[in-house]
Amino acid sequence: MVEFLIVGLGNPGEEYENTPHNLGFMVIDRLAESHAIRVSRKENTSLVGLGAVGGRGLALAKPQTYMNLSGPAVRGLLERYELKPDRLIVVYDELDLPWGSLRIRMKGSAAGHKGVKSLIGSLETNEFVRVRLGIHPGNAVDGEKFVLAPFKRAQKQDVEETVGRAAEAVEFIIAEGAAQAMTKYNRRAQGLKPEEE
Repeated sequence: MVEFLIVGLGNPGEEYENTPHNLGFMVIDRLAESHAIRVSRKENTSLVGLGAVGGRGLALAKPQTYMNLSGPAVRGLLERYELKPDRLIVVYDELDLPWGSLRIRMKGSAAGHKGVKSLIGSLETNEFVRVRLGIHPGNAVDGEKFVLAPFKRAQKQDVEETVGRAAEAVEFIIAEGAAQAMTKYNRRAQGLKPEEE
């Protein structure tokens, strides 16, 4: 029985594989690897894998619609598994957060993130758990170009650590709930305005 839907946002296709915009996909891959889940079933324009983490049944999903159109695919998956949005955990990159930071939120606006805007529009609610991975490099940057540019070799270690920490955070949310996970993982990110926390 599926109790949670874990969705990583990203873009399909090799040219996007190793870019900041695909961190969500990378976290799904890490979870799949850690828990021997094959994310290969084609359902609702997504790649899906079924398995369990800590004894809780879940579906891991990577929508194949492109990031900004993820909403209908995720809505279809929730309906398929008869889950409400409060059983959804979405993992994605966030240009508004400093590089390497991780923030968990239980609800809120899209804050300019088009993938999340698509989800809120399709689900007709903003009350679902998000694991946001900071990718802002700390200097003036053309956001659209940066999120789709391949990671540099020097960033590889940071990316590995971020993906590992995010996968851990998802496991913790499933085991202990989002409120406890926020207490554990939401260390104050430098330069973050209080209302963004």
